[in-house]
Amino acid sequence: MDLGEVNHQRIKTNGIWLHVVEKGSGPLVLLLHGFPEFWYSWRHQITFLANHGYHVVAPDLRGYGDSDSPLSPNSYTVLHVVGDLVGLLDYFGEQQIVTDLVLIFEKVFVVGHDWGANIAWHLSLFRPDRLKGLIAISVPYFPRDPVAKPIDFFRGNFGDEFYISQFQEPGRAERAFARYDYLTVMKKFLLINKTDPLIAPSGMEIIDYLQTPAVLPPWITEEELQVYADKFEESGFTGPLNYYRAMDLNWELSAPWQGAKVTVPTKHIVGDKEIGFDTYGTREYVHGDTFKGLVPDLEVVILEGGHHFIHEERAHEVSQEILTFLQKLSVD
Repeated sequence: MDLGEVNHQRIKTNGIWLHVVEKGSGPLVLLLHGFPEFWYSWRHQITFLANHGYHVVAPDLRGYGDSDSPLSPNSYTVLHVVGDLVGLLDYFGEQQIVTDLVLIFEKVFVVGHDWGANIAWHLSLFRPDRLKGLIAISVPYFPRDPVAKPIDFFRGNFGDEFYISQFQEPGRAERAFARYDYLTVMKKFLLINKTDPLIAPSGMEIIDYLQTPAVLPPWITEEELQVYADKFEESGFTGPLNYYRAMDLNWELSAPWQGAKVTVPTKHIVGDKEIGFDTYGTREYVHGDTFKGLVPDLEVVILEGGHHFIHEERAHEVSQEILTFLQKLSVD
């Protein structure tokens, strides 16, 4: 698709350089991508929201695309990434008051998908003072388990061949991915239409287990998939995989927020064919009292037939859901 004129720049924040794409003017909307993506996954929403009067900023998160990629998995915690984003908000934000070294910035909107949703939830948790509203796509907010570390939980419930379990060992997934060309890897992940948990048979790598569709769905083209493939051929997969390798460290560092609520006005968008939506009990969770207790100002939208990469698969519908929420909060 033709994005028209977008502005590319690299911004120094939190000790690293982040590449960002921006378009439009008006209230700031921050778009956070997931795995394995980069800013380009928001190509539909960037133009749509900019055309409706918003200043859209879509970064490559650390480790992705043209942003810096620190070597250590310990540099990919939610505290690091939220720190990166606060720096971006400082850079782009409108300063409302400047008195005695105290800056008060205009609040912004944040939209996140997959890992980007997880980061957006934590940005809302850590810095609600910076946000006017949150839209989390595909991934709801799950509270920190007070006892079990995440990887122990995943291995205990889904085994060693669960994709997150396999991603823990540095280099393992990278070596498995390298047996395929980058376009095939992108097709295996971005075109997933499985609804059950991503668990490979014993002794098989998850990338080998995922199928390569013979025919592309109507919502993406070979040329668009090639854009992903070319970018990951440049940047590699280690940075993105390090987010999974920092999950237990996230658990340790987030202990001070045990039991905290997300108070920012929130919309959660998910497809009913999302991976594990029924298997994990996610459907009951997002409809239930626990989720609404943790996120008191919550609206849930379930799109029938929608899969994991729903912001691309159902681009106009998701864009319209985002816009409706932004407009509602803009007049409240």
